[in-house]
Amino acid sequence: MSNAPLNLKYTKEHEWVEELPTGNIRMGITDFAQGALGDIVYVQLPKVGDQLTAGSVCGEVESTKSVSEIYAPVTGKVVAVNSTLDSAPEAMNSDPYGAGWIAEVELSSTPTDLLDASGYQALTA
Repeated sequence: MSNAPLNLKYTKEHEWVEELPTGNIRMGITDFAQGALGDIVYVQLPKVGDQLTAGSVCGEVESTKSVSEIYAPVTGKVVAVNSTLDSAPEAMNSDPYGAGWIAEVELSSTPTDLLDASGYQALTA
């Protein structure tokens, strides 16, 4: 069973979101997703200022096994990206819920279809 911290929310497409003290959210891919991908070698990040729509493609993760799309877990504007992934994409493998985060988003609507940790773990069991 993959690691799914209780303080995060999840999508069925294997992204996670964390509410930050500012009210923005931080997003990334889950431990389950990075494990299925294998060694991550490249990440195409969204750009600061991009408008995301929940469920739409906002980036890509390339691994030694495949290329997978990253789906926006929420609707809003990208206010920061984790540019360290440009030179160290493997952080998504070693620390998917910390150093491997993808972007911070200023919400334009409250997400309603996110899973809690137990719901996500049931999905990936």
